[in-house]
Amino acid sequence: MLIKYLVLILVMSISVALQAQTITLQGKVSDSLQQPLQYANILAVPVADNIDVTFAITNQDGNYKLQLEKNQTYTVTTSYLGFLPNVEDVNLDKDTSNNIILKENLDQLDEVTITYTPPMVVKKDTIVYLTDKFVTGEERKLKDVLKKLPGVDVDRSGNVTVNGTKVTKVLVENKTFFTGDSKLAVNNIPADAVDKVEVLDNYNDVAMLKGLQDSDDMALNIKLKEDKKKFMFGDIEAGAGIKDRYAVHPSIFYYSPKTNVNVIGDLNNTGVKSFTIKDYLEFEGGVGKLLSDAGNYFKLYRSDFAQFLDNQDYKSSTNQFGAFNFRQYINQVTDLSAYAIVNNEKNTTASNTINTYQNIDQPFTEQRFANNALDNFFSIGKVTLEYKPTIKEDLNINTVIKVTNNKGLGVINTINLSQDNTISTTNNVTGLNLKQNFSYSRKLSKNHTATLQSIYNFKNDQPITNWLTNQQILQGLIPLQMDVNYNIQQTKTVKTNSVNTILKDYWVLNNFNHLYTSLGVNAAFNSFNTQDLQQLSDGTINNFETAGFNNQLHYNLIDTYLGLEYKFQIGIATFKPAAYLHFYNWQANQLSHGISNSKTVLLPQFTSNIEFSNSEKIDFKYKLNATFPTVNRIANNFVLNNFNSVFKGDANLSNTLYHTASVSYRRFSLFRGLNYSLITTYNKRIKSIKNTIQLQGIEQFSTPVMFDQPEQTLSVSGRVSKNIKKLKLKFNSRWSYNDYYQIVNLNTSLNSSKNFNNTISLETNFKNHPNIEVGYKHATSNYKSRGNLTQFLNTSFFTNLEYDFLNDFIFKADYSLDTFNNKTTNNTNQFDMANASLFYQTEDSPWGFEVSASNMFDVKFRQTNNFSNFLIQDSKTFVLPRIIMFKVIYKL
Repeated sequence: MLIKYLVLILVMSISVALQAQTITLQGKVSDSLQQPLQYANILAVPVADNIDVTFAITNQDGNYKLQLEKNQTYTVTTSYLGFLPNVEDVNLDKDTSNNIILKENLDQLDEVTITYTPPMVVKKDTIVYLTDKFVTGEERKLKDVLKKLPGVDVDRSGNVTVNGTKVTKVLVENKTFFTGDSKLAVNNIPADAVDKVEVLDNYNDVAMLKGLQDSDDMALNIKLKEDKKKFMFGDIEAGAGIKDRYAVHPSIFYYSPKTNVNVIGDLNNTGVKSFTIKDYLEFEGGVGKLLSDAGNYFKLYRSDFAQFLDNQDYKSSTNQFGAFNFRQYINQVTDLSAYAIVNNEKNTTASNTINTYQNIDQPFTEQRFANNALDNFFSIGKVTLEYKPTIKEDLNINTVIKVTNNKGLGVINTINLSQDNTISTTNNVTGLNLKQNFSYSRKLSKNHTATLQSIYNFKNDQPITNWLTNQQILQGLIPLQMDVNYNIQQTKTVKTNSVNTILKDYWVLNNFNHLYTSLGVNAAFNSFNTQDLQQLSDGTINNFETAGFNNQLHYNLIDTYLGLEYKFQIGIATFKPAAYLHFYNWQANQLSHGISNSKTVLLPQFTSNIEFSNSEKIDFKYKLNATFPTVNRIANNFVLNNFNSVFKGDANLSNTLYHTASVSYRRFSLFRGLNYSLITTYNKRIKSIKNTIQLQGIEQFSTPVMFDQPEQTLSVSGRVSKNIKKLKLKFNSRWSYNDYYQIVNLNTSLNSSKNFNNTISLETNFKNHPNIEVGYKHATSNYKSRGNLTQFLNTSFFTNLEYDFLNDFIFKADYSLDTFNNKTTNNTNQFDMANASLFYQTEDSPWGFEVSASNMFDVKFRQTNNFSNFLIQDSKTFVLPRIIMFKVIYKL
């Protein structure tokens, strides 16, 4: 029934849009010499109060287009910097063409009173939105404001894109907001505090390096209203619900010219997660930067701590989150800032997974039930000193400390052809990470700018794991002694001291030719210690050391390199070939055995950019990469990886080599309301480290080997959005292909996977009518292994509704219907999710009230599927039950 109602509302809304008596006013804006004026602002202000203000910005040819109500009077103002504004009153009953000629302001020193303020100004690398021109007053958070700005999209998690480019940093009053991640900003900054939003493309923290360092960063700079710049503001939310549900969420901000303080808290047991795996990766440098070093990215993503954060669905969840941000202006050249974030989660999870084992002579199926109780604690603090004595110098010193303590208690029941076993698992992961950053930039002369950056990093991770079962496991792999219950314990210590230093000179030969030279060193000193043992019922210890377990490894890697980059411009194209000569030296000492080696590797790079206009460009990037094995992969002795897995490293491993290349094309047109992008990436591994796996039932032994057969990954993704009056149509598509080798039970096979994902949606943007988004997702996955083909088809219908009515009420609802189909086994599963909320607050009252319901249909689980290594996984993950809440909000 809910689908029918939402579709009916959509049809009615679209009918309103299509039947509205609108006409088009279009034309060209030029100067007295008939030269087109790009980015001229045209604002149409209606005489009637119940009609929206309309505006347009001219494209590169000076063309503009306005959608106006038929037979309504508008004052149309056209303005451009350095020219006198043109003001006309229009009342039209049909589509009309009107070319506008602006006269140059010859005496700009004379006082000119202009009451017109453009709602949006576009420059080369900057877009400025005057938010009051776009909002209606019912917006609660910055997220609601951003959604109404042309070219800006915000997803449900708080990630922001502008004209197809992801925002990587958020500033408030030109200063980084907490870590710069968009999620904290868009979900917490009150809407009524925002005056302007500035979009800064090719952003660089150090102004003198803009144009020298290549930057793909896009920043949002939030400008506050004047009455919020020396004022405390924010809001406090508190709610309670059935079955002892609660939520408390304060967001308090204080801004003054010299002191800024932000405090954000979140306490709830409703499944709202304030700190996720994506947030963690942002703290470590951001997904975009991490993916440029795939080895480091996957090392972080697969770390013990990250695995705790990766859970998204819970049977029960309690979240405690606190964040504090402080900035103090010391003098005109010195700023001191600090932030601290503390997050504690207590969750229970449950899943039911069917594992199909491939790449073996007799494939089989395992059913695995898993229940976990997790207690995750994470805290991070950062102190930064910024010193800018002149416009030619910039010094930044910061210290980051991260502390983790994550505990887990899990019960796994595995049912397969050879066993029916239950294993209890306890985990205790403690970690300390200290990072000291030093960055200094100085303009040495008109043509030379130098930078020195040094990072010291100390990591100490100590996971402790215990497996308890009443049946023998890993027979033939671990030396268990007979007992009533088998209690297997593992302690692990991984310590790393690393220093990364680079000195770089930027030599500007002329406006079209730059030469950059680099000298750097990356040094890492690692220790890896493991101990695996069995504690028997009588208290005695069965140490696995005699069977080749337990590691005591010291692994040092020093990378000294020289780099040369030549950047030159020809017309609208910029090219930058580069080469880095690396001198690698590494030593590995395991107990009484030692290995020492060295290697010289030349790694070329090439980037180019063709910028047809400010709104259309092509980027190409190529890089040859070299990565060295992590410390655990070169540990010669055995180590337990899981209750069904044993791993043994190889100290003779060397570096891997792989090519990466990408081509991206982006274009947006405010005139046509059209925005589209196309990105193609290609990776080819010419030398890799691959695990050879011996599989017996669900139990496996793996060890790495150097592998020189080529493997490749190709992906193509595109995005198109089109505004049609009050409607916005969006289409996203991604296709990927991956082929890779697997070595299982001495058989080497070439596997391949193909994935094709499409999402199409239509949303409305009305001021006085309900706004609704309706979309459809279609995803196919094909996995081919040793001639066997496995196919999945996943579809999803989704809709979101938002309606501001009677001036004081806001109703929101969302619904999704997901269908999962394993076409190989012909199994189909379907579930739907729905959430809704009703918010009430009068304009002149600080008090607001909200009633909300999540998981309205009380769905029990989500269905997912995955393919990894030799496993095809079809999983059901159980979720929180229906939650009904009542909240009170007080605005400071």
